[in-house]
Amino acid sequence: MNYLETTSTENDESIKLFYHDYGSGDPVILIHGWPLSHQMWEYQVEPLINAGHRVIAYDRRGFGKSDKPWGGYDYDTLAKDLNDLINVLNLTNITLVGFSMGGGEVSRYIGNYGTSKLKKAALISSVAAFMLKTDDNPKGVPAETFEQFKAGVRKDRLSFLEDFGNNFVNYGDNKDRISKSQVHFNWSVASQASPKATVDCIDSFGTTDFREDLKSFDIPTLIVHGDADQVVPIEPSAKQAASIVKGSTLEIINDAPHGLVFTHTEELNKILIDFLAK
Repeated sequence: MNYLETTSTENDESIKLFYHDYGSGDPVILIHGWPLSHQMWEYQVEPLINAGHRVIAYDRRGFGKSDKPWGGYDYDTLAKDLNDLINVLNLTNITLVGFSMGGGEVSRYIGNYGTSKLKKAALISSVAAFMLKTDDNPKGVPAETFEQFKAGVRKDRLSFLEDFGNNFVNYGDNKDRISKSQVHFNWSVASQASPKATVDCIDSFGTTDFREDLKSFDIPTLIVHGDADQVVPIEPSAKQAASIVKGSTLEIINDAPHGLVFTHTEELNKILIDFLAK
């Protein structure tokens, strides 16, 4: 297994991040959503490799096979982890693909480090531009919702994750598109995450404003969202991001839930591969 060492922006604590690296060609880095791991990309990795890409997917600190430190779940640290991965592997001509919370890493990486090593970017079911409802972001999610998330995780994390997993894919509406076994597998992956990371990341994806970061995007950018997403509302996220990133392409998948990587796999893969080929 492949690991790289990175440190926190707050201290010099060294941790190891897990990643896998397959294929050849220009690199595509897949950044997973909360509270999953690189394993969420199972149905994208092979098609991307077959389309001629080098595919790298890693586990965010606190999740999957990566180390689980007590802190360091702010987006500046998470973007530094991504930057360390890029530097350790000496990557250029990269396409960053961020799903849900992972769209925040893509955004903050570009905001902090620029695009000199990048070729393209893709935000899928992403939390960017800004999730939190504020006076200047009236279509966002009320702060109370994120507090309820944290309370649910702290009270009975496994039960919370089961309910969240069903909402993640709108299971009641998509039983013909995703099996209960896949939903349970997603739960098992999420259950292995650090409880502290699971809580801390709610604040990170729920309250971080990426609008200034998005203004730094100067590369071809794909934004994909489902119009039935019950986790990340499309207005403050995809539609707002598309209005900020000049020249971006917004693809809305009809009836798709948040976890469209599982339910609308063929549609998403075609959109993504076509975008990479342009």
